[in-house]
This record gives sequence, C-alpha cells and structure tokens, in this order.
Amino acid sequence: MPAPRVPTAWAATRGVVAAMAMTGFRQLTQGLGLVERTPPEAVLQETAPGLFYRVPVERRPALVEAAHWGYGAIAGAVFGALPVRWRQRVWAGPAYGSVVWAVFEAGISPALGLTRQPRHGPVQSSMLLLDHLLYGAVVAGETGSAVRRERGSPRAARVGLSRSG
Repeated sequence: MPAPRVPTAWAATRGVVAAMAMTGFRQLTQGLGLVERTPPEAVLQETAPGLFYRVPVERRPALVEAAHWGYGAIAGAVFGALPVRWRQRVWAGPAYGSVVWAVFEAGISPALGLTRQPRHGPVQSSMLLLDHLLYGAVVAGETGSAVRRERGSPRAARVGLSRSG
C-alpha cells in the first residue's frame, strides 16, 4: 500500500506559516542591514511594476507579504506531496528549504530577469539561505496527526510518545 500523503490544504497552510516565520527572520536581517531587498519584493517590483507602484507606499509591505505567503503555500503543498519516507527524515525540511532557495537563485530569478543591486554578497546570500532553512524546518515540522499515528509504535516508545508514557 502506498504511503499516505499530507492533505494539500494542510501542507499549503504549513507553507504559509513557514513563510510567516521567514518574515520575522527577514525583519531582523533587514533591520540589521544584512539584507537589502527580499526576493518577493524584487519579484513584484520587477515583474509587476504596474501593480507594485499602483499600491500606496504604506501598503506595499502587505502586498509583498501576501505574495510571499502565496509562494510559501505553493512550496508547502509541494513538500506535502513528497513521499513520506523522504519527508519524515529529520533533515528533509531544511534540505527542502535550501533546494527552494537554490531553485529560485539559479533558475527562477535569472528566468525573470531580476536584477541585484548590488549583487548578493556572501552575508546577504547566507541570510537568505538561513531563512530558507528556517522555512524548511517549519514546513516539515511534525503535525499532531503524525504524532497520533506514531503513538504505540516502537519508534514512539523510543522517543517518549507512547500512550502509556
């Protein structure tokens, strides 16, 4: 019998929550001057300038965040569709987050013709990688239903999740 998939809506919701966690990290890194412009902001400014600049300046952060949550939902749904045997590995989430970041940097960004002013330096690149590792860790976090399914299994007993414990 094939392994069960995470329901798409649940996986997408985890993706939104993970994107929200990234926002907190990005607020910190931008506030410290380590990141100048976030990828969602660059995408909107350069691929939809008419929309971006039509929105009042004070509302643009909300537009950027809504777009980022949308990207997070899509990436979360994709993670949820991966085979369980991949998703249950402790390193799967951070690995997935780094793959999402690499795909954006190496594929999507150049395909969209996004400019980098100035080109990402090592500090900014490191901060963007770290926030994608955070995204992956959050999107892959155990769900209550996964823990409930585990209860009573030999693995659950080893990690203290058994019903009697």
